[in-house]
Amino acid sequence: MKLSEFKFDLPQNLIALHPAERGESRLMVVHRDSGEFEHKSFGDIVDYFDDGDVMVINNTKVFPARLFGQKEKTGAKIEVFLLRELNREMRLWDVLVDPARKIRVGNKLYFGDNDLVAEVIDNTTSRGRTIRFLSDSSHEEFMKLVDQLGETPLPPEIISRRKVENADRDRFQTIFAEHTGAVAAPTAGTHFTKAIMKRLEIKGVGFAPVTLHVGLGTFRSVDVEDLTKHKTDSEKYLIQPSSADIVNKALDSGKKVCAVGTTSLKAIESSVSASGHLKEVDGWTDRFVFPPYEFKIANAMITNFHLPESILLMSARAFGGNDLIKEAYKVAMKEKYKFFTYGDAMLIL
Repeated sequence: MKLSEFKFDLPQNLIALHPAERGESRLMVVHRDSGEFEHKSFGDIVDYFDDGDVMVINNTKVFPARLFGQKEKTGAKIEVFLLRELNREMRLWDVLVDPARKIRVGNKLYFGDNDLVAEVIDNTTSRGRTIRFLSDSSHEEFMKLVDQLGETPLPPEIISRRKVENADRDRFQTIFAEHTGAVAAPTAGTHFTKAIMKRLEIKGVGFAPVTLHVGLGTFRSVDVEDLTKHKTDSEKYLIQPSSADIVNKALDSGKKVCAVGTTSLKAIESSVSASGHLKEVDGWTDRFVFPPYEFKIANAMITNFHLPESILLMSARAFGGNDLIKEAYKVAMKEKYKFFTYGDAMLIL
């Protein structure tokens, strides 16, 4: 597949800058067998699942990864985007910096009222750096300070058009977020409310939590035309034995296994046994899902409407069928569905 096949003209006014009330987004239901599209509200999702079906949810928790500070001596303003912790004991982090040309190895960076100080250790990419925070505090105290000083890491497509608001800290998060480590929300999960989950549970639908800490591997842009040559950054993921058991029981019973979001999809398709079952794992994945792709675990998926040429769009087209999802997106634009992080949802059956 070629990158250019995922290009389309998306009107800017269809990119959601604010979310709908949680649980009240629109929902397009795509039926792969008939090619039919239905237009619903997210709360209607309960109608499509029954006793024994399973939803795989990503319980990663977003932390306020965007820090603003100054360079020592010059006081030049800088932005540091924390990508992932490399070594907890040494306080080493993989980061992106802006403006990159001003931040060199050996520079010290100050955040807050000098509450947090970091030293640049290495260059990794044009904007990438390895930095070491100079702190003797415990990991919990250090992350608490990051939480106080950091800003919710909304994507550039949103913050270029509006400021980050206090409400984003809650809304850019799922209600089942548990394990801190993501720098972007697993957005399909943000549509769920406790009431919707309870209604699903009453019908006998199970939930299998997995953890994939969303990082650059999910949202870095693709810059090669031949998709087979694209290399994704690895992301940390964890599948507990209990979740694998829930999913495998559903598979063996011929029930629906619904991946809630492309990150959940990526996690479960990265850990498949020779018999086509889900395996427990604690590791890293650089799985890149694009058409054509043979899925082993998931047979349903909830996802948002994604931006042109994005890895997330490629995953959705791989799952729903390239031509069918292309058509669904044309319908979505005609019907004025909202796109991207804070946009509407799609259920692919």
